[in-house]
Amino acid sequence: MVSTAPEQQSAKVSKETQFVLVFEEVGLADLGLVGGKNSSLGEMIQQLKSKGVNVPTGFATTAYAYRYFIEKAGLEQKLRTLFADLDLNDVNNLRERGKQARAMVMNTPFPKELDDAIANAYLKLCENYGANAEFCKRFGPEYQEVCEKFSSDLDVAVRSSATAEDLPDASFAGQQETYLNVHGVKGVLESCHKCFASLFTDRAISYRHQYASKRPDFDEFSVALSVGVQKMVRSDLASSGVMFSIDTETGFKNAALVTAAYGLGENVVQGAVNPDEYFVFKPTLKEGKRPILEKRLGSKEIKMVYDVGGSKLTKNVPVSAPERDQYCINDDEILTLAKWACIIEDHYSESRGKYTPMDIEWAKDGITGELFIVQARPETVQSQKAGNVIRNFKLNGTSDVVVRGRAVGEMIGQGKARVILDVHNLDLFQQGEVLVTNKTDPDWEPIMKKASAIVTNQGGRTCHAAIIAREMGIPAIVGCGTATQDIKSGQEVTVSCSEGEEGKVYEGLVPFEILETAIDNLPRTKTKILMNVGNPEEAFGLSSIPCDGVGLARFEFIIANHIKAHPLALIHFDKLEDQAVKKEIAELTKLYSHKPDFFVDKLAHGIGTIAAAFYPNPVVVRMSDFKSNEYANLLGGKQFEPKEENPMIGWRGASRYYDPNYTEAYGLECVALKRVRDDMGLTNVIPMIPFCRTPDEGRKVLETMEKYGLKRGENGLQVYVMCEIPSNVILAEQFAEVFDGFSIGSNDLTQLTLGLDRDSSLVAHIFDERNQAVKDMVTMVIKTAKKTGRKIGICGQAPSDYPEFARFLVELGIDSISLNPDSLMKTLLDIAKLEETMK
Repeated sequence: MVSTAPEQQSAKVSKETQFVLVFEEVGLADLGLVGGKNSSLGEMIQQLKSKGVNVPTGFATTAYAYRYFIEKAGLEQKLRTLFADLDLNDVNNLRERGKQARAMVMNTPFPKELDDAIANAYLKLCENYGANAEFCKRFGPEYQEVCEKFSSDLDVAVRSSATAEDLPDASFAGQQETYLNVHGVKGVLESCHKCFASLFTDRAISYRHQYASKRPDFDEFSVALSVGVQKMVRSDLASSGVMFSIDTETGFKNAALVTAAYGLGENVVQGAVNPDEYFVFKPTLKEGKRPILEKRLGSKEIKMVYDVGGSKLTKNVPVSAPERDQYCINDDEILTLAKWACIIEDHYSESRGKYTPMDIEWAKDGITGELFIVQARPETVQSQKAGNVIRNFKLNGTSDVVVRGRAVGEMIGQGKARVILDVHNLDLFQQGEVLVTNKTDPDWEPIMKKASAIVTNQGGRTCHAAIIAREMGIPAIVGCGTATQDIKSGQEVTVSCSEGEEGKVYEGLVPFEILETAIDNLPRTKTKILMNVGNPEEAFGLSSIPCDGVGLARFEFIIANHIKAHPLALIHFDKLEDQAVKKEIAELTKLYSHKPDFFVDKLAHGIGTIAAAFYPNPVVVRMSDFKSNEYANLLGGKQFEPKEENPMIGWRGASRYYDPNYTEAYGLECVALKRVRDDMGLTNVIPMIPFCRTPDEGRKVLETMEKYGLKRGENGLQVYVMCEIPSNVILAEQFAEVFDGFSIGSNDLTQLTLGLDRDSSLVAHIFDERNQAVKDMVTMVIKTAKKTGRKIGICGQAPSDYPEFARFLVELGIDSISLNPDSLMKTLLDIAKLEETMK
């Protein structure tokens, strides 16, 4: 497309002197010409369309066009004079300078030749869509008027794309303006003009100066602005969102995070809604599996739609309750988006010659049902972190929890709270305070960099507050709902994002510490060093600790904290006698017409997340081992559980699995595990049977598992057994004929060897895994496992608590030791030294 300054017009012109370029003409090499956003759109259209990635086309004004406008109007010197006394520490000074700069640009008309270039490009875009018969066919005859309208009034998005934007080390996201549902030549020209002026928004000025000390090319007069004009995707009639090809909190590279809400995507970006969230495991997705690791329902209270017949381009409207209570995209769409995230990430990594995780915006067209990518930029936080040091924040106390929400940043911050509800009150904010507000947008950035932490009522993990908090290295808790009501200005608070996915704001200044561990040049040990992992929400973060896999992942944590209901109460929901419990379970499972599916989904997601975090290393998951009194405490459990005098040695573990009174509940565990291994492709999962008293009992359990689709030996399935009963040691050779490996449970083995109840404080002083009788038991079973060629490890507490016990195990030649995360690194180094002396 030839649209140039008059003095540059000729039969052949270079891209560098054109006013307008269609997206098909630009790529990553043209960042300095059309900015990060537009060069990325062109790159995807050119390079990724053949791989199935849909990107709406359009055109971009160039940096040359912007500079031509500034120069011809004589604006540069006026702007230099205006910014000569800029003081970023004075909010009012920044606000006034920004306002005057924008007014200068808006009050200066575009040169006619620039107007004409933009108008002609827009009309050509209208013509291309209107004349595209195949495109129109997708609408059907009832939308023929829509197609005809394209000929002169195509709806487009008009987005700013600065030449210092969407870079691998600085996102500049949201610094300039975006206008949606723009129609007609006049509307496009007005929006382009506003985009040029938005190079001087308060937040853009502040952001540029923040980075100018590191990058001189980011100063006020080196950065130019390109404008992208792109065919709108009718997500106002469907849904849209943001996705990352990396876990935004932990930097875990193998998971894609997809967020989704109804309507146009600005609400998700701005944090005006709490969106649905989905995690997908990338390695097995690329193999054709369906590894959706997690689905979380967002509240999605409003949606942004076209303001048809109104005074604005868009408006927000409420979302109906039935729509809010369902996911806004289906599993196939989640997987398609995640595949595109992988394709985009792989392409950008190859183009840049290094791993480049991506931040991507997507939209679904409500008319055609098609998915589209509308933006893609390099992720700028996790990708810049040093990979050789692990920093862990740890609370050393507690206090009352004031408010809870979604944790962002795995850090802790504290200070006096400052509740601000209006952008005009930003000058009240003081350095080091905790910002508490409804939501943030780029106008808030000048004070966000002063905050020790951020807390918002609205937003998800991809909203503006979350992105900026990560970039600035401070914790944030978003989507709290009532933070601005529950927290008062001047109140001292501690904002903790170090306890999993739920962030907590504590009353007062709770003591905490920061632990740093260097992980480069760690020794390798002959003994496999595994980790005990209970909480799936911590798995991605824990996976950064070097280890050989997971030696113990417990079903109980997932059941108690994520499922909460007794499996038989879900299977026999209609027969529940306690109506209050029935109502609570109904609310918990409202997305499921068949209640047992809730159990299977939640369990599969929990197991799958842990398995994915450590893939392809082995992850040993222990099937449920609640005692009857613990099962009774689950919702609906009292109706199905017996009262036992000594549940510790009663109906638990293996004895439940084949019992007619419980088999169907155990079947749900098997179905969940089969989904993880077969559908998700996470074949590194190894089930382990707890409290198996006899080899014959073990065979009955395997028969039950096979009935539900888990056959030992098929698809590489191994089954381990816990060694925690003296009979497991005495009959170890017979157990080795039934199972593929042993894992010593030192807690139960100690109590049953010494004949004491480990829950009793009266005999607690006798409980010691280092007792010679216990050590003799451990010695016997390790020797038998070696003799029979079976794997043998330990997942009990002893090696974590007692370094000398870990050394004892290594000297016996145990295959693996599974440790608590906080003791793993120290024990690994101890074992490495010991193994050196044993050579």
